[in-house]
Amino acid sequence: MASEAFEEIAETFEFLDDWEERYRHVIELGKAMDPLDDAVKVPATKVDGCASQVWILPRIDGDRFDFQGDSDAIIVRGLIAVLHALYGGLSHKDVLAVDAPEELGRLGLDEHLSSQRSNGVRAMVERIRLLASEAA
Repeated sequence: MASEAFEEIAETFEFLDDWEERYRHVIELGKAMDPLDDAVKVPATKVDGCASQVWILPRIDGDRFDFQGDSDAIIVRGLIAVLHALYGGLSHKDVLAVDAPEELGRLGLDEHLSSQRSNGVRAMVERIRLLASEAA
């Protein structure tokens, strides 16, 4: 139940030969994101449970869920971009139906991220799900 944007990332990962290339691709995805304005990097948008500083700002349009995110760590910005591809533009109901561990597992992220980064990804997923459920 992944979005088309996430499917494109998954297809790209299939063509990349090793994890270092995939890691670089994730970083490039993060670099391509627009940064959050410092004015919205406040406690209300900060994600607890991440080793890095992470902010997620929801954008709700009717029943569609979207968000912007940012981090002070470049790889985490890339992980936010991956999560945006997974969730951005879905309905609130569909956000809650996404099996994030399964979808992200297709990318092999669980095997190649440190335990701290994996915990941070889980914290971001939990925040996204909470924001979507509150908006529903």
